[in-house]
Amino acid sequence: MIKNIVFDFGGVVITLNQQQAIERFKQLGLADAEERLDPYTQQGIFGDLELGKISGEEFRQELSRLVNRDVSYEECRYAWLGYCGELPRRNLVALRKLRAEGYRIIMLSNTNEFMQSWAESPEFDGEGHGVRDYFDAIYRSYEVKLMKPADMFFRHVLSQERLFPHETLFVDDGPRNVAAASQIGFRTYCPENGADWTKDIYEYLK
Repeated sequence: MIKNIVFDFGGVVITLNQQQAIERFKQLGLADAEERLDPYTQQGIFGDLELGKISGEEFRQELSRLVNRDVSYEECRYAWLGYCGELPRRNLVALRKLRAEGYRIIMLSNTNEFMQSWAESPEFDGEGHGVRDYFDAIYRSYEVKLMKPADMFFRHVLSQERLFPHETLFVDDGPRNVAAASQIGFRTYCPENGADWTKDIYEYLK
């Protein structure tokens, strides 16, 4: 019996727009943005930021070196937020409904402080609520210093939340992440980026 649902953020709660992010970083002068940016697991300074190895300010400094000009913190934030496509209202309604139905709702995301500065803000849902209003607990790569698909990230959540994997559904648009969670014993569901999962998820909760 499923008692807990662990959701990815980008690609599930919000729709990811990788091309928009690439274009914004190119506008900052990063000519090889397409090679540096990944929809699931970042590398280089992008990965270091999401793994919590460097701060947002250190990322800004490193990006400035790469593009040979001083890039502001706000420019970095604007470029990162290019990943934010849509935030479908149906997803927020579904998260609230699932919590009301008694499921423990948890967020597990490879992300960074630039993205989460928006997610934590009242602008997130357009109604004055940040992302924390929709989850019982939140685990983010840059805070935990672990990234999916590392099994230690999943095990960290299980340990902190005192969950059993067979009672937990993991929802992520990344096939590698879903495969890693499945190996640990999670039930899994892998909708495509931006797909409407709000009805189909009940097939996985039976």
